[in-house]
Amino acid sequence: MKKIKITQIKSAIDRPERQKLTLKALGLNKLHVTKEVEATPQILGMVRKVSHMLKVEEA
Repeated sequence: MKKIKITQIKSAIDRPERQKLTLKALGLNKLHVTKEVEATPQILGMVRKVSHMLKVEEA
């Protein structure tokens, strides 16, 4: 599987609880922290749901 780097660039304050939980499931809890994750269909679906708060790059 290929990997992607995801970085949270916008705050989760004043967002729906579901989006906050999605960020937590992706392992993101602070701004400008980058995580490298496998690009599985489940992860890509979560990234798509909160894409307006993330920066996504190929690893």
